[in-house]
Amino acid sequence: MSLLFESTALANLKLKNRVVMCPLTRCRALGNTPNQLMAKYYEQRSSAGLIISEGAAPSPNGLGYARIPGLFNQTHVEGWKLTTQAVHKHGGRIFIQLMHCGRVGHPNNLPEGARLLAPSAIAAPGNMWTDTQGPQDFPAPREMTENDIKIAIGEYAHACKLAIEAGFDGVELHGANGYLIDQFLNTASNQRKDSWGGSVKHRARFALEVVKAAVAAVGHSKVGIRLSPYGVFNGMSPDAEMDELYLYLARELSALRIAYVHLVDHSSMGAPKVSAELKAKIRESFRGTLILSGGYDRSRAEADLTAHAGDLIAFGRPFISNPTLVEKLKAGVELTPANPETFYSADEKGYTDYP
Repeated sequence: MSLLFESTALANLKLKNRVVMCPLTRCRALGNTPNQLMAKYYEQRSSAGLIISEGAAPSPNGLGYARIPGLFNQTHVEGWKLTTQAVHKHGGRIFIQLMHCGRVGHPNNLPEGARLLAPSAIAAPGNMWTDTQGPQDFPAPREMTENDIKIAIGEYAHACKLAIEAGFDGVELHGANGYLIDQFLNTASNQRKDSWGGSVKHRARFALEVVKAAVAAVGHSKVGIRLSPYGVFNGMSPDAEMDELYLYLARELSALRIAYVHLVDHSSMGAPKVSAELKAKIRESFRGTLILSGGYDRSRAEADLTAHAGDLIAFGRPFISNPTLVEKLKAGVELTPANPETFYSADEKGYTDYP
C-alpha cells in the first residue's frame, strides 16, 4: 500500500494522509483581512492530510506584501474562522503559518504607524509590488532594538493564542525564505554584534525565543516551524557555519518537543541543494515529525517515505491548479498546469476557478 495516502499521526492529531499543502502566498486578503473567497480556496483543498495556510502577519509591522492576511486582532480571528470551519467540515486539519516579513516589505504596503524592522539596517535586494505605486525598491529597515525584539516575540505569542481562538489546529512559525526569523539566522541580513547576532547560538536565539513563546502560549503539540537551509530567497546567502547552525536548531527544537520541523529544499528552484547528509542529521537530531518539501512528485515522495527520510511530504504549486491534488496523485492522472500570472492577483481567477 502507498505510504503517501495512509493515515498517520501528527502530535495529538490524526491526519487522513501524509500529503501536506504548503503555505502559498496568494494575496487575496483585501484589507489584510481573511474572507469568504479564501475560505472557499482552502475548502477546495481540504482532502490534504494537513493544510498549512499562507503566511499571516502576527503584527502590523509584519505585513510586508500587498493583500496578505494578518492575525493580530479580532476582525482577523472572525475572518479566519470562515476558513477553519470550512476545512474542518470535511475532516481536514489546518495550521496557520505566522510570517513576519521583517525587511521584506515596503511602507506603501504597511498600515499607518507600522515600521519596517529587521535584525540589521540592511535593505533586501530587489523590489516588491505595491498596489499604490507598482514595483518599488526595498528600503533599508530600522535595526531592531532590544525592546523591538521583545515586542516582536510577544506579538508571535499573541498571534498563536488568536490562532487557536480562530479554530486552527496549530501554528507554523515561518523561519524560512528570508523573512524575519530567517533574517536573524542568516549572516546576509544579521550583522549584529550583540547577543542576537554573530555566533551560531546568538543567531539562533531569536528563532528559539519565538518558539518558546509560542509553546508557552498554546502548547508544544500545536507548534511547528519551517526552515530553509541554503535557501537564497529574499537575499539569503549560505555561509560556512550553515550546517552547524541548523543542527544546533534541530537539537534545541527537539528538546522543546514541538510538533514538527518543515524542512524546505529550494534546489528545484535554483538554490544550492540541501545535502542528503544534512537532512539525515536533522532527521536524527529532531525527534518530532519531519515534513519534507521542495519539488516533490508522487514517486519521489513515496521513495523518501519508504526510506524514512521524512514523515510527511509537502506539495506547493501543484495545489494551486489542482484542488483535488490528493485524488489526482492517487489516481496517477495528469496534473493541471498553473498560470503564474494569476498567482498574486486579487480575485477568484486562477484561485478558486480551477476545476
